Amino acid sequence: MKGKTILIGVTVLVVGLLAAACSQQAAPTLAPATEAPVEPPKVEVSGSVTDGGKLYDKWWKVVDVDEPAVDHPLWATQDSNTRSGDDTWRCKECHGWDYFGADGAYGSGSHFTGFPGVFDASGMSDGELLGWLDGSTTADHDFSAMGEEALGSMVTFLQDGLVDLHEFIDYETKAPLEADADHGQELYGNTCTVCHGVDGRSINFGDDDDPEYVGTIALGNPWEFTHKVRAGQPGSAMPASLRHNDWSMQDVMDVLAFAQSLPIEAPGTISVSRGGRLYDKWWKEAGLDEPAEDIALWARQNTNTRSGDDTWRCKECHGWDYMGALGPYGSGSHFTGFPGVFFAQDKSLEDIVAQISGNVDPDHNFSAMGEAAMTDLATFIKEGQIDMRDVVDYGSSTPVGGDGVSGEALFASTCVACHGDDGTMINFGSDDDPEYIGTIAIDNPWEFVHKVRAGQPGSGMPSAIDMGWDLQYVIDVLTFAQTLPVDAP
Repeated sequence: MKGKTILIGVTVLVVGLLAAACSQQAAPTLAPATEAPVEPPKVEVSGSVTDGGKLYDKWWKVVDVDEPAVDHPLWATQDSNTRSGDDTWRCKECHGWDYFGADGAYGSGSHFTGFPGVFDASGMSDGELLGWLDGSTTADHDFSAMGEEALGSMVTFLQDGLVDLHEFIDYETKAPLEADADHGQELYGNTCTVCHGVDGRSINFGDDDDPEYVGTIALGNPWEFTHKVRAGQPGSAMPASLRHNDWSMQDVMDVLAFAQSLPIEAPGTISVSRGGRLYDKWWKEAGLDEPAEDIALWARQNTNTRSGDDTWRCKECHGWDYMGALGPYGSGSHFTGFPGVFFAQDKSLEDIVAQISGNVDPDHNFSAMGEAAMTDLATFIKEGQIDMRDVVDYGSSTPVGGDGVSGEALFASTCVACHGDDGTMINFGSDDDPEYIGTIAIDNPWEFVHKVRAGQPGSGMPSAIDMGWDLQYVIDVLTFAQTLPVDAP
């Protein structure tokens, strides 16, 4: 499949036609709305089919602009779908994840709009499709805000990226018509587990009260699942099977079959890895507002001049190595003099929770994170800590007994998708003072090890703890990461 993006513009595009229908005109088509035939502009565009697929989902996430704040102009021509704001600008909301609009999976239910699909758009020329997307055919279906490059990708997706999902999914049972779940499990394990976890619950797309996991989407909306597996997730590093995995549609159906066997209920077990992320930035992981004032305990020290939310990070007092004043934070700008928590693992879980909640010391009150989070944090302190002296030489800040070749292979299979081959795809610092994987690995290997094991708070970064990595794997990855560049590309 060639690359040409799909965009919400396409969705509104067909919506424009539907608007005419709502005015009691003949059923809309994707032909120019003029009395006399108009020769479409003879233009040629190019683009990425996978980018187009993500644009069809949430185009503003792909082109990195502010999400639309008001309803799409065509939305007023229907009154069955009560959504508002940016949702009304998503192509999928009018034309469906299966591209058949009112004739497909969104032909009834809360998503119904009555707008037609875009499946037949694959037979239209570049100029015809571009006219629908940039508003020149119907002014109210103007998606030119996404830019010329994105419009080209959208056209490409519409021409080359659409598939008739009736041939692959039973619309009544929502199950794939033919699939090998065992093969799907193998594909999932090699590609999806890194971010979504073995059971598909490492990322919650919903919230604590109404969780949504890989299994939830696979069972409830297999058309959405299929679209996202093929095109990827807008604004993320999720690989697109159309481009990165070279999966066939049968492969996608096999993964769907396996995903439909995954749990949809929130896990009831305590999470050690989540406790590690809470240790880093508990408000990020718990989805709460960051603290605006210093923690009361901060007034007991005067060497560390940080303020606000930094004072609430466990690591700021107790260190990334959990040794506090006895470890790397025993000197320098991070020094507070507070003890570590490494030896607290000998205490009972109840005693640790009591310390976290402020019951022991009112100035050390983290109860705002909630009972479940405090239990996860306490569990990490009791069961998840490691002795960093077994991992890092404190004198040289180099790994102890690391294998860089093994680390490179692990990095390539797990970290490259988000961080890039050289670790510079994500800049944790600024343009003036960049910070990459290599920077952290060299300057603060203890932080590097903690984040590799627990993950990044509030993100989909996989956890080595959850993946069952041996500690040697972590040491090997650190060894390789210390060879990566620290300067901007």
